[in-house]
Amino acid sequence: MEIKKLQDAELNGKKVFLRVDFNVAVENGQAKEKFKIEVCKDTVEYLLEKGAKVALVSHLGRPEGKKDKNLSLRQLQDEVSEIFGKRVMFISDCIGDTVKESLGNQSTEEILLLENVRFYAEEEKNDPEFAKKLAENFDVFVNDAFSVCHRNQASVTGVAEYLPSYAGLRLQKEVEEMEKIRNDFARPAVAIIGGAKIETKLPVIKFFEEKYDNVLVGGKIANEALDQKIPFGEKVMLPSDFIDDRLDIGPETLERFKNILNSAATIVWNGPTGKFEDEKYSRSTNEILSAILASSAHTVVGGGETIEVLEKNEAVDKIGFVSTGGGAMLEYLGGNQIPGIEKLNLIEEMPSTEISN
Repeated sequence: MEIKKLQDAELNGKKVFLRVDFNVAVENGQAKEKFKIEVCKDTVEYLLEKGAKVALVSHLGRPEGKKDKNLSLRQLQDEVSEIFGKRVMFISDCIGDTVKESLGNQSTEEILLLENVRFYAEEEKNDPEFAKKLAENFDVFVNDAFSVCHRNQASVTGVAEYLPSYAGLRLQKEVEEMEKIRNDFARPAVAIIGGAKIETKLPVIKFFEEKYDNVLVGGKIANEALDQKIPFGEKVMLPSDFIDDRLDIGPETLERFKNILNSAATIVWNGPTGKFEDEKYSRSTNEILSAILASSAHTVVGGGETIEVLEKNEAVDKIGFVSTGGGAMLEYLGGNQIPGIEKLNLIEEMPSTEISN
């Protein structure tokens, strides 16, 4: 798919609505995971260098359309400022005159951080009037949040109906890597699929079963697949032994998995292979990570829990590509439509609906 790229946009003097995903775990006012914030830095710097005014738009948690100070993006203001090396001004709303006035007073060295867009129930409903309100203070929409692109929501797809829309630098990299996984990978190619919810993972297991040489399945989904007697071909390897009440794969299965990884040229990993948050059941996940780090294969890792494993082991920078997408990655590889990316398709016409700034 050819998408509209940020590099093709006219940005000087423009007010940019930049959709990011800062939906991170927060503890005592501090982000426990900084990766999702850090990956947007290149796009922010590019926009500022081109003379644009930048406002960051994100959700945090599930406030269900109600204001909740525990889910306010104000908590991330200092951390975003430290990561980007710029002054960040928090704005207590994401629509209306408050945003308009703040943009008017914004200097070229400042970044605006708007309040949690999900404080409005209309966001998740992709309400057209709300999308119009989000867009009306801006000139350009840039989507740099691959991890929410599978959501058909106002700040992801709705604003694209009203503003010229482009993919940010990070989103471009995500799409490029997903296409490589699908169509341009080196063999032997191995996928490791873990975590929970077999119904969401099954399409991507089937995809890799068709395309790759081996699919290694662990975690809760392995138990679910066994219990439901889901039929797979010989490429798909389910565990043959477990630890305790199937809370981790057993040593025999782990050795089989590691032997396969040792000869891989491409490795894709989404989801831990055991209940990794409990140290007793983290062995397989940690040893698989070690095998990946020792491999010369091109490696792509995605999914919130998998990234948590990387961050815990200070391994984020040691992986070929770490995707911000969990659900989005699964949907993309499973062959489903990704609304946020479809809206950036080059063959679509530019928005024709006029709104006044």
